[in-house]
Amino acid sequence: MDENKNPPTPKRLKRPNRLLRLLALLVTAALVLGAMILVIYRDTINLDAFRRWMAYQNIDTGETGETAPFSHAGGDKLAIAYLDSGVVAVSASGARYYTLDGQQLAEEVHALENPVLTASPTTAVAYDAGNQALFAFRGGEESFKLDLEGGADLLSARPNEGGWMAVTAQQSGYKGAVTVYDRRGEPVIQISLSSTFVVDAAVSPDGQTVAVVTIGQSGGAFFSRLLLYRVNQKEPFAQVALGSLTVLDMDFDENLVWLVGEDRLVTVSLEREEEVVRTYYFAPNYLKGCSLGGDGFAFVLVGRYRSGGATQALRIDGSAQVAQSIPLTGQVLDYSAAGSFSALLTGGQLSVYDGSLEYCAGVENSQGARHVALSANGSAVLANDQRAWLYIP
Repeated sequence: MDENKNPPTPKRLKRPNRLLRLLALLVTAALVLGAMILVIYRDTINLDAFRRWMAYQNIDTGETGETAPFSHAGGDKLAIAYLDSGVVAVSASGARYYTLDGQQLAEEVHALENPVLTASPTTAVAYDAGNQALFAFRGGEESFKLDLEGGADLLSARPNEGGWMAVTAQQSGYKGAVTVYDRRGEPVIQISLSSTFVVDAAVSPDGQTVAVVTIGQSGGAFFSRLLLYRVNQKEPFAQVALGSLTVLDMDFDENLVWLVGEDRLVTVSLEREEEVVRTYYFAPNYLKGCSLGGDGFAFVLVGRYRSGGATQALRIDGSAQVAQSIPLTGQVLDYSAAGSFSALLTGGQLSVYDGSLEYCAGVENSQGARHVALSANGSAVLANDQRAWLYIP
């Protein structure tokens, strides 16, 4: 009986909206055109200026490129760090974390006898060298706090860009210990040594390797050694003799470990099956300062005399060779390196240099800045004892 009924009429498919199709075509064409322009004019387009424009669209700057200063807590032994999410200031009175316009994000009011500040582009760590207190800041908040127990004393703490951290301390029963913490503040591995002193450590950018510097004595002479560990193994997979080098600073940059001593800079490459050690000696000059914050280079200040200020700035590459150098005149108050940029702060001027150590931007130091911290895009935070502000080239 039902076979006489007419079958249902099939539904008609809706045609795509012609306007939407046109918009999609225009967007695709714009993206292709933009990519072609970047390829054709990549040598003339200032990508760093574009990144700064994207990062600071909502920040007002004056004719000089400086923002309105904001007040910070100040204090003796002040140091600052420029994170991708704000500014961290550390002094003898504690640690504070601010946005770029001065809003306080986090604070640790704590008497620090020997305040030290170390930082990666994302994470800053403040600690009291020789004591027990440590504070880490990242992503607009205090991400980690540590208070060592049992009479342990902090020697160093170094974060990587992912927020992992290598903490070196003297502990009872050992000559030194290194603990690696992940970005959540959970311990991943502890390396405790009883036969030799541990003085410093750094964790690789991927968090898989930790470089440990030790110092020992043989025949009345001191010698240093670099030990390399996987974070899932308690025994080193490599040992590198460093001779009489006394390590003052270090960094772990991809497959390269940087070590700074009083008389030399050493790089240890891990790209091959056997570690390759290269050395640059500062003599006949003397080391006046060094920043390892740049990508793939060290920014080194040297002087002709043991006393007195720096007379030359060097950009040293991963093969421990001087890539560029510039002469210096006048007193350098502070210096910084980040990304491909370097900066020098004097009483009269902030000068920012590009990857070829050519002057690319600067501003008169009219507000009495004594501290500078660079961002990877070439902008800088300046600070004096009471105020801080941003300079955008």
